[in-house]
Amino acid sequence: MNELDSLKIGMAQISPVWLNKEKTIEKIKSYINEAGNKNCDLLVFGESILPGYPFWLSFTGGAEFNSEIQKDFYAHYLTNSVQIEKGDLKDICVLAKKYKLAIYLGIIERAQNRGGHSLYCSLIFIDEKGEIKSVHRKLQPTYEERLVWAAGDGNGLQVHNIKEFCAGGLNCWENWMPLPRTALYGLGENLHIAVWPGAYRNTVDITPFIAKESRSFVVSVSGLMRKEDIPKEMPHYDLIMNSAPDTMADGGSCIAAPDGTWVVEPVIGEERLIVANININKVYEERQNFDPTGHYSRPDVLKLSVNRDRQTSVNYE
Repeated sequence: MNELDSLKIGMAQISPVWLNKEKTIEKIKSYINEAGNKNCDLLVFGESILPGYPFWLSFTGGAEFNSEIQKDFYAHYLTNSVQIEKGDLKDICVLAKKYKLAIYLGIIERAQNRGGHSLYCSLIFIDEKGEIKSVHRKLQPTYEERLVWAAGDGNGLQVHNIKEFCAGGLNCWENWMPLPRTALYGLGENLHIAVWPGAYRNTVDITPFIAKESRSFVVSVSGLMRKEDIPKEMPHYDLIMNSAPDTMADGGSCIAAPDGTWVVEPVIGEERLIVANININKVYEERQNFDPTGHYSRPDVLKLSVNRDRQTSVNYE
């Protein structure tokens, strides 16, 4: 068997040091070291793990207009978000190169090309040479997320080769959107990466569903968030502690094979690196009778157009 046919995947199911960019980066680096020492080829972190998901919105009146409390939260979130252009991910890229390890990482991006004061839920792909190859900004924030995250664009709908696999990724409920999935299928995706803030109820159904639809491996990686993960230096700490549930994100990381069977069943409530091996031949077997953008498609009848321009408010000539 060709060693390029197999892929060793690490799923980092962890909590952030919530809304603390520097300390969360250090935690991420420790998991990169662990995955590298275990000879993983690919390491995946959950949605918005750096510096964390905006859980406060659900239990502190996040929709109250012009609230000083919500302004404080947003300012704290903004100052702890990731500025790629300023080198915030440099140390992570160095470790990826050291271990020849590809990484999918969910971040909150403070996008310089959109003025530097709006936030995007972005999924970053770093290749085994330590180079950032794509930044996918979540197309449509979900429900209360729209109070703090801006809508992204199609620029990051990209796929990347890792050994014999062709990997692409989407954020959370984007995975329920048929057209973004199709955009990745059409690029040859056979390893689908789905990242989540953390909920078994999300990953348990859609992971095998996407696997069966795409005849691809699907890796769902979630975060964790518990009441004890809330740092005391958070703005309005007492308010959060008095209103937050004990568990805000329970994990649910898992892997489904191209026939929809489990490679790794959803892991609940455990903070650890989950490691599994997959083989490309299983994709080839399942494509024999169904290939959604290949022999089982009808482009003469149905066709998708994708705008992958990076959207900006100002064009300078």
